[in-house]
Amino acid sequence: MKKVLMPLAIVLLLCLIPYVAVRYAGQSYLFGVIVPYAAAALFVSGVLFRLFDWLRRPVPFRITTTAGQEKTLDWIPYSRLDSPATPMQAWVRVLLEVFLFRSLFRNNKAELREGPGFTFASSKWLWLGGLAFHWSLLVIGLRHARFFFVELPGFIVPVEVADRFLDLTLPAFYLTDAVVLAAATFLFVRRLRDAKLRIISLPTDYFPLFLIGAIAVAGVLMRYVTKADIMTIKALTMGFSEMSFEPPGDIAPVFYVHLFLVSVLAVYFPFSKLMHMGAIFLSPTRNLCNNSRQKRHVNPWNRAVKFRTYAEYEDDYREKMKKAGLPVEKE
Repeated sequence: MKKVLMPLAIVLLLCLIPYVAVRYAGQSYLFGVIVPYAAAALFVSGVLFRLFDWLRRPVPFRITTTAGQEKTLDWIPYSRLDSPATPMQAWVRVLLEVFLFRSLFRNNKAELREGPGFTFASSKWLWLGGLAFHWSLLVIGLRHARFFFVELPGFIVPVEVADRFLDLTLPAFYLTDAVVLAAATFLFVRRLRDAKLRIISLPTDYFPLFLIGAIAVAGVLMRYVTKADIMTIKALTMGFSEMSFEPPGDIAPVFYVHLFLVSVLAVYFPFSKLMHMGAIFLSPTRNLCNNSRQKRHVNPWNRAVKFRTYAEYEDDYREKMKKAGLPVEKE
């Protein structure tokens, strides 16, 4: 349980720090201006560093992950998504992976059950939980764009309308607020219930779940319970988009908890497993087409090798070969 309690205690401490500092020490400028700017700078520089580090690594050979027939002769059907032959087919596969988690949908898990023994079971619940978690985060992120623009961008309006179509409460209830908490809970409980997964799980696997869950809880509390001043918050966030360093107005401490946790997530993101969001686009096992039978791929850093033909060899050693009784092509 130490692997679970330690990251949970860290997240609770992170929640407590800005609350106490703002409520009792008046450090709203530190947690409302300085920390977010510093976190944004570390996030951008960290992401760029990781991306450039991956981009500079040469990939001379095709190491595509395949699960189907490769393209060979024209009369043999091949799998266009599981063994793409063109860059377009490879990128279609990447996009299906990014938006629909295609490989996770097709994934099975092996397990021992009572009776004859070894079986393969579906992992569709994991696929559904992961899909709900990531799509909810995307929609929530799009909804928050309202705080950085004077008018809500047109393409976000239908997203927000669909998210609150139930309209059960005042302020409006957003479906993604409930879905992201339910999905995070499912992913956490799954790690605890599955013995094999529990053994291989590390504190770094639980920390992002607790951190994102705490961000969501703080946002829900701020919207439905404490009723923070939205206009004052928007004035602060509009200042971020204008690179302003004006001090924030009178805002409830729970907002600073929410903002500080988002800042921690931004700093943590480039140096953690969460960076798979950018890595999926640069993964050579996904974005390369499998055309090794159509094209020869030569390692570009192989050193030049000087070849010596048999004719040249015989010219150098012909007389010695004759004396030794070896056959020669030229007399």
